Amino acid sequence: MNDSRETIGPQAFVAGYPISHSRSPLIHGYWLRTLTLAGRYEKVAVTPHEFPAFIQDLKTGARGYRGGNVTIPHKEAAIGLADVVDPIAEEIGAANTLWLEDGILHATNTDAEGFLANLDAGDPGWDKCGRAVVLGAGGASRAILHGLRERGLSQIHVVNRTVDRAKELADRFGAPIEAHALEALPELLAGAGLFVNTSSLGMDGSPVPVLPFDRMVDGALVTDIVYVPLKTEFMRQAEEVGLRTVDGLGMLLHQAVPGFEKWFGQRPQVTDDLRQVILDDIGHH
Repeated sequence: MNDSRETIGPQAFVAGYPISHSRSPLIHGYWLRTLTLAGRYEKVAVTPHEFPAFIQDLKTGARGYRGGNVTIPHKEAAIGLADVVDPIAEEIGAANTLWLEDGILHATNTDAEGFLANLDAGDPGWDKCGRAVVLGAGGASRAILHGLRERGLSQIHVVNRTVDRAKELADRFGAPIEAHALEALPELLAGAGLFVNTSSLGMDGSPVPVLPFDRMVDGALVTDIVYVPLKTEFMRQAEEVGLRTVDGLGMLLHQAVPGFEKWFGQRPQVTDDLRQVILDDIGHH
């Protein structure tokens, strides 16, 4: 078994439950092909009950992996099972990328990096926006709040239907993040330079409320982590009043870059061709 694994190069995985929906193998497989690297990246269905044993096998080398991604529902559990958790994953409270170094399992979270890289690519200079409004207080919101704070935005308002969850995040990350109830959203949008939807609103074309994006500053940016549909209802509303938009697909692509580099030894590029591969797959499902 080990001999066959040597011939096909480094092994990496994405583990989740369910896992059939994951597009990570398409992304990493594309990079392995275009960089002509030997290696394999595969989906592994792992239940929450099986996850600790899976991680133990990973640490001992029993599965032959150099590392991999973890997705729902394992991102929080991975924090407690890794040997070394970096400050980013520690603060976000979730890990999505694991790698072995001298037999020691390291964990990080690349979602914040992926989010920022997507905006940098899609709308350079966006971070001069000053004030941001973030809708939603779930797991994705934590990574995005971390990224926005690290980028130095002066005001970050997190808005959620359950205001207590928003307050938890404001307490977790500290200034300049403030928590608000959903009712405050129209007032907060006035004069804001960035709006981020981290909630599931609009996913698969589900209905969303009409927001007064026309109250935002001229040249404001609206982005959505939902990428099916690619142009969400929030983005369509923003474009109707002349605002710039960046879709959520780039976050998925950019967050994959650091892991690939750790497992396969080369830093890949996010290209239009890769983006089209994923768009074609979305069109077929």
